[in-house]
Amino acid sequence: MSVCIDHLETPEDIQALYSLMKDLRPHLQDESEFVERVQRQRENGYRLLCAWAGEHVVGAAGYRLLENLLYGPYLYIDDLVILKKYRRNGIGTQLIDATKLYAQEHGCRYLVLDTRIHMRIAHRFYFRQGFSAHAVHFTQRLAGEPDQTLIDLA
Repeated sequence: MSVCIDHLETPEDIQALYSLMKDLRPHLQDESEFVERVQRQRENGYRLLCAWAGEHVVGAAGYRLLENLLYGPYLYIDDLVILKKYRRNGIGTQLIDATKLYAQEHGCRYLVLDTRIHMRIAHRFYFRQGFSAHAVHFTQRLAGEPDQTLIDLA
């Protein structure tokens, strides 16, 4: 499927992405909070690359350039989501390819992402894209009420 891949830049565009992102991040309960969070993340290099089919956003990849002692400079994919009715049309591959190109243009040697253990379909997709599983991601809640999304997976 042919789509247009482009970055979202304006708060209005980010707001239009809320319903799609909520599918991936169901704990996001408020559209204005979502826009504020994305804008705060953008101050630290977060970018949203979107797949458009006509006037509609049908997929998105949120990512940022980082550096650490393990990988050196790398691109971390925070979010990758495709509307359910558009899955299996190559949109995820197009978004991964676009982030890969961006990473290479910025001197990165790795793409890195996390996915939840129970998401076997996503795992198969990432393996087909050439990713390898090298670690288990651990988290520890430091303050406030636990996020129900994380409790459901325990």
